[in-house]
Amino acid sequence: MIKRLFVLLLLLAVAVGYYALTPLNLPATPFEFTLKSGSSLKGAARQMQQVGLLQQGWAFAWMGRALGKSGQIKAGSYELSEPVTPLRLLEIISKGEVSMMQLSVIEGWSFSQLRAALNAHPDVMHDTATLSEVEILQRIGATELQAEGLFFPDTYYFNKGDSDLAILRRAYRTMQNALSEQWQARDEGLPLRDIYQALTLASIVEKETGAEADRGMIAAVFENRLRRGMLLQTDPTVIYGLGERFDGNLRKSDLLTDTPYNTYTRGGLPPTPIALPGKAALQAVLHPPKTQALYFVARGDGSSVFSSTLEEHNRAVYRYQKSHR
Repeated sequence: MIKRLFVLLLLLAVAVGYYALTPLNLPATPFEFTLKSGSSLKGAARQMQQVGLLQQGWAFAWMGRALGKSGQIKAGSYELSEPVTPLRLLEIISKGEVSMMQLSVIEGWSFSQLRAALNAHPDVMHDTATLSEVEILQRIGATELQAEGLFFPDTYYFNKGDSDLAILRRAYRTMQNALSEQWQARDEGLPLRDIYQALTLASIVEKETGAEADRGMIAAVFENRLRRGMLLQTDPTVIYGLGERFDGNLRKSDLLTDTPYNTYTRGGLPPTPIALPGKAALQAVLHPPKTQALYFVARGDGSSVFSSTLEEHNRAVYRYQKSHR
């Protein structure tokens, strides 16, 4: 009797070992599957059987219980790039080795472009689709009334099916942290009343910068103009104020048409940022180089020429723009 029991246990051990160490046939390569939040070991096995990864969900669940993994299953999206054994699969889902999706938020994007990217992403839960801008800000815990400029440009990684609200909340907090850090260490004597003005100016610098090396000088020019009470006269703010009316061609009549964002007709900064500024733009605004420059004009290759007097500026305009026309 004891001998027979020993043989049965031995056969059972061999069978379990064979099952645990035999690679599973993947329905496709790579193969993606998702385990729902709160899934038990039995529930996870059932879900994997339903998508064709397991043939016998009960066997996988029995193995997991025998190895003490019942309460260790992690929800999320997983990706298998090659066949794995049931034992390795159990390790993957108990350690939470999830596959991460990503979304890149680009410097200079508007909030509407960020929303469009989120709406177009196939792996995001679109919880903001029917929400207004104000409602979105309330949901993510923002205190501001307008969303423009509040989200830090970066690459964000997330699990498949995560809410777009969660991504926006992370981007908002990242911007708040980056801006606060830079503001606390800012240079003395800046013509900026508060941290929101710094964000607004940084968004203008982001849109005006064609060559990375010019970013600091562009910030310094705008700050010099603010100190002197000069109009900023920057095209990107005018374009932003035009909204959908802008057809790609900025006309003289546009520069003369007053809007809250027309820095040719109104002094100081516009009422809100006009884009998402990156870390380099924040640094340029809060740590600008020392210069007397008050003007700049594009060379045509992305870089700019800076001038301290209107006479110098007019010569540069003629050389790099009017003479080329």
